[in-house]
Amino acid sequence: MNTINDFKLASFEKKCDFITRDTDFIATRSLDDVKIYLYHSRDFFVEVQYSVSFKRVICIHAFKDLKNLYAYAEGVSLNDLTLE
Repeated sequence: MNTINDFKLASFEKKCDFITRDTDFIATRSLDDVKIYLYHSRDFFVEVQYSVSFKRVICIHAFKDLKNLYAYAEGVSLNDLTLE
């Protein structure tokens, strides 16, 4: 897939193949009973929402807007870094 639009138009199976083959895992977070996994491709980010109760992926969301990353930044701490 060359663009975010190609990704958005792809089937669920093709999206899953792309995520496992062509993205890098960045972070995870939880929201109620849903685990949200963040991945990055060359040109965009992908969130995979997984329902713990139903044991299945319930949503795959691709985006470029960096505002969507704020939820992940809240859990980042730099306190353990040794900086000179």
